[in-house]
Amino acid sequence: MATRAAEGKADDLPRVKIETTKGTIVVELFENEAPNTVANFISLVDSHFYDGTPFHRVIPQFMAQGGDPTGTGTSGPGYTIDCECELPNARKHFLGSLSMAHAGKDTGGSQFFLTFRPTEHLDGRHTVFGRVIKGLDILPKITRTEGPQARPTQDKIISAEVIRKRDHAYEPKTTQKS
Repeated sequence: MATRAAEGKADDLPRVKIETTKGTIVVELFENEAPNTVANFISLVDSHFYDGTPFHRVIPQFMAQGGDPTGTGTSGPGYTIDCECELPNARKHFLGSLSMAHAGKDTGGSQFFLTFRPTEHLDGRHTVFGRVIKGLDILPKITRTEGPQARPTQDKIISAEVIRKRDHAYEPKTTQKS
């Protein structure tokens, strides 16, 4: 709680507004704890990468995953970034956490998930790089179909926009996929 109080006073953490088919979600990004993951996310938001992409995987009472331009859960930006989940000041998963999805350590790219409840079993395995500060009530409204792998048909990110960031370039360190 001391960390959140300090962040509230600092009032300079980056923020992104995510307009979804269910409503608006605003996330605050943990640049101090996950600087490269935040740089990556802001870079992708600024390039409109997420606009029109679906929440391709939704598990009720757990999480909604998005960030794949193909909507299949198998694609990304063409590069990967390293995990920051093992750093000493890494954040934990709680209700409304914004976390990097990946297929294994150091394979994150553009896919992320928003948690609907605390998910301690993911701590140390996925990089938490933000939290929902507006629109927590929207999370459980994100739905899915009854198809395989919980793939929703309608709910998507209409647009994402950086509404506040610090005064420096956001250029992530990446590894090109081979």
